[in-house]
Amino acid sequence: MDGAVSRPLFERVLGAAFAQLPPLLRALHSVPRRQVWHGQGSVRRGRHWLVAPCAWLARLPPSADAVPVTVEFVVDDSGECWNRRFGAARMASRLWQREGRLFERLGAVHFRFALHAVDGEIHWRAERVRAFGIVPLPAAWFAQVRCREREHAGRYEFLVDVALPLVGPLIRYEGWLLPGAGDA
Repeated sequence: MDGAVSRPLFERVLGAAFAQLPPLLRALHSVPRRQVWHGQGSVRRGRHWLVAPCAWLARLPPSADAVPVTVEFVVDDSGECWNRRFGAARMASRLWQREGRLFERLGAVHFRFALHAVDGEIHWRAERVRAFGIVPLPAAWFAQVRCREREHAGRYEFLVDVALPLVGPLIRYEGWLLPGAGDA
């Protein structure tokens, strides 16, 4: 494995800014092979009739309050798999980098994100979205996608808030995680 591949995925995308992140963000994004983090979160889906089919395509979890959250991070030569559980609901994605951008496949939806380290937080900005990996969706539809990661009160915190034109709120999920015991 060469030096570029052995560096953590988010370090390769963020570059030198990665070293300036708080310890928990660096730890979460420095998976040697596999690690599991546990915590709590809430999920809120929008009410428009198009929310259900959109959520199904991306395999998004249902609405839930104060639900246990577990995320298993698995690293291989081509990127990372994030296996999330919000209670009993599973949400898995595949992440990789190319040309300084982070790519994520979430169900049938493929995203290209620009990541920015701002005041010790990571902000994700959706630049391109494709359905089934081939059908481009208008970038303007995803201008209201807000993703933030940070360390707060000794915990890793996440926030994903997505609204679409004409549909309004699609999903908002947020919560906190701490590293689990017995990770490899």
